[in-house]
Amino acid sequence: MESLFATARTEALVPRIREFVQNELIPLETAEHLTGNFSTVAKHLDAKRELVKRAGLWGLQHSVEEGGLGLTLCEFGQVSEALAWSPFGHYTFNCQAPDIGNMELLHKHASDAIKRQYLEPLKEGHIRSCFSMTEPEFAGSNPTRLGTTAVLDRGAGPDDEYVINGHKWFTSSADGASFAIVMAVTNPDAAPHRRASMILVPTDTPGFQLVRSISIMGDAGDHWGSHAEVRYDNVRVPVGNLIGGEGMGFVLAQERLGPGRIHHCMRWIGISERCFDLMCRRAATRELEEGVMLGEKQFVQGFIAESRAEIDAARLMVLRTARNIDQFGAAAVRNEISAIKFFVANIMLQVVDRAIQVYGAMGITDDVLLPWYYRHERGARIYDGADEVHKTALARSILKEYGLDTKKKAADLAATRA
Repeated sequence: MESLFATARTEALVPRIREFVQNELIPLETAEHLTGNFSTVAKHLDAKRELVKRAGLWGLQHSVEEGGLGLTLCEFGQVSEALAWSPFGHYTFNCQAPDIGNMELLHKHASDAIKRQYLEPLKEGHIRSCFSMTEPEFAGSNPTRLGTTAVLDRGAGPDDEYVINGHKWFTSSADGASFAIVMAVTNPDAAPHRRASMILVPTDTPGFQLVRSISIMGDAGDHWGSHAEVRYDNVRVPVGNLIGGEGMGFVLAQERLGPGRIHHCMRWIGISERCFDLMCRRAATRELEEGVMLGEKQFVQGFIAESRAEIDAARLMVLRTARNIDQFGAAAVRNEISAIKFFVANIMLQVVDRAIQVYGAMGITDDVLLPWYYRHERGARIYDGADEVHKTALARSILKEYGLDTKKKAADLAATRA
């Protein structure tokens, strides 16, 4: 199926990546590394990163200008699926979220000074970063509502500074990160989509407080594998740490999330394929009674058939969307991006659940990989836009083509009531 979208580069790269993941990373998938803090496995993965560099597979996501191979989004999507065969794949190849999105953001919109100080070591894997947007006090489904502020203080020192105050959470991978990119309101009187900006904050800046690593279904984690609650208490950074221009925060967030959703969706397809493989192996080898295997039961055969069809359909949808982004830009395929986000997340979670069911009681133990995915990927239907938000956006866009502008109608009704 990948041959529909394969290129000479993917045909050369993907088998090498699959071989590396199989030989170097899957042996590290022990209970100790999957149920303990990520730092227990990170030291091993950092050694594997050196092997990736020596193999010439480092920085696959970068443009030629940045020292990468200049893969298209559609090509990198196929790479991402191969990396996702192991929970450690993306980190080992230094193309894990949130760093991959931050690298793209800094490359396109940061000053040369910021690029030298932060982007270059991030690209080399010497440091990590985090992205600070979501706030516990406001619904994440409405990113125009933020309580965090960045007030410009002119003449505070040799240079103008932003003074940042606010409360964030799900600042993923903040534990041990060298800097955060924070979304804060700089223009409170502007239109809703022009109020916020993105500002780089070194995590050793006075006032940056990592409150805790949030426990996710009983797993708080640490290092890259964590989600932090963060407070900004009179954090001062130079005005030169602004990414893009003032008021561009929402635009940059959308620019960052478009390709990011391709990365997520292809990673979810890789996860689905891994869980599908585990399910089929179990079905073919688990004996229910003498001479009768689990895979001979029609319920299990239904799980396998449905999963195969759904994964294949999801892959085609995502790679088609990636190719269209490459050709026409993310804005032109907003509907497709919304569709793949909720569709693929649900397919992945269905496959994980079916695989657990086929394993029976063993499927909920940490003797197998499946519970790790169940814990860490349930959020796929929530982050980067909840299912309901994407479905609503897609339906509204479709209905608008039929002459029903539901968004305008709701606005007009609200104005009438006011």
